[in-house]
Amino acid sequence: MQDIIRGIAMRVESRDSGLGLLSGVGLVIANMVGAGVFLSGGFMAQTLTASQILLSWVVGLGVALLGARAYSALATENQRSGGEYRYLHDYLHPFLGTLSGWASLLVGFSATIAIDAWAAGAFLKRVFPEVEPRVVGLILLLAVTVVHAGRLNVSKISQNALVGLKVVFVFAFVGFGLVLGSWAWPTWTPPNPSESFPWQSFVSNQYWVAFAFSGWNASIYIAQEFKSPARDVPRAMLIGASLVGALYLVINWIVVANLDPATAFGVVRYDSEKVTLAHLVMETLVGPTASMFVSLAAAGVFISALSAMVMLGPRVYSAMAQDGALPKMLAFEGDHPPKSSFVLQCAIAAALVLSQTILDIITSASVVLMIFSGLTCLTVALGRVKAPMSARICGALYTLAVGVFLHFGEWTSATFYTVGFIVAAALISQIPRFRKGVADGQ
Repeated sequence: MQDIIRGIAMRVESRDSGLGLLSGVGLVIANMVGAGVFLSGGFMAQTLTASQILLSWVVGLGVALLGARAYSALATENQRSGGEYRYLHDYLHPFLGTLSGWASLLVGFSATIAIDAWAAGAFLKRVFPEVEPRVVGLILLLAVTVVHAGRLNVSKISQNALVGLKVVFVFAFVGFGLVLGSWAWPTWTPPNPSESFPWQSFVSNQYWVAFAFSGWNASIYIAQEFKSPARDVPRAMLIGASLVGALYLVINWIVVANLDPATAFGVVRYDSEKVTLAHLVMETLVGPTASMFVSLAAAGVFISALSAMVMLGPRVYSAMAQDGALPKMLAFEGDHPPKSSFVLQCAIAAALVLSQTILDIITSASVVLMIFSGLTCLTVALGRVKAPMSARICGALYTLAVGVFLHFGEWTSATFYTVGFIVAAALISQIPRFRKGVADGQ
């Protein structure tokens, strides 16, 4: 993403064209707040109590901050763009970097884009019943891609407007929820309770939390575009994740205080009901008319998140192309990724919209993102980069947490297929390098 709030930041940071802390924090927030937080509570309420749901989000925030602290050491040492691809390629092994880059292309960005496109189409159907969600999602995906693949100025203005819409909706939802909603501690129990603390369900539901928190590392993907990357990239991650984490806790309090598991089950029937928790909360507090406006605003939130990811992903593909892990046609053209990288990303996201369910995409994306963020933090824990002891400890704790989540969580067949496809794509992409190495050896 070239910029999120440049309309404001340009007045504050007028010394040159690089990004500053304000823009970095806006970038992180724009990439984090999407579909995840407005879907997850409905699933979690089926097995967890209100206090356990809130604790899940506290744990999720803690894990995200551990990761941000570990990543800060990497961002300080290595100020190049590219994200996990860059760090794993430079500090662990080039092939791990290639795996991470393909994971970003196939899952980290494209899958998230597909989820937001599909969700936007689904919630527009609540307002316009005649529309087909998948078709609308594909149209939105194509439109946003065309905007961001074109002139940077048009891309910037469009993204700023969408971020503004997202901010208005989220704060309006929080305001209505706190003013009109209940403040009493929830007394409902989940339909599938556990006699003791439900460790298995608690850990499994961290997949949802992890997906909602994904994006806390957004600033590392465009580190080179900051004026002071060693200073502002780490701060953007820590500040952005903290602000969004606090917002998530408020949103989930509103949900657990005003919805019981039976009502929240509407989200579990997502494919047929086409609702979010925000829709259900407003329907409960205000009425069906207000909930329709919420669905329209929620579609805007998803379009904003879709737009942010469409802008950001091609930076990673361009970094890979510069290193030879992807075709050179995807490498940077000056300071802007080529149109071919946007086209490739759009094609993959469109294929996911047409072929996968939203639950399969979310589960697969969560697993893959945790794997590579865990490996990246392991880089810090192993001392492959100069880092203070606090960063190394945070890296070790983050890696341990990811290991626990992956061990106890549920892996679907779609997840195994996704991981296998990423490995196969990475291996195939290495064939030209291997042939060149053999030829040079001869």
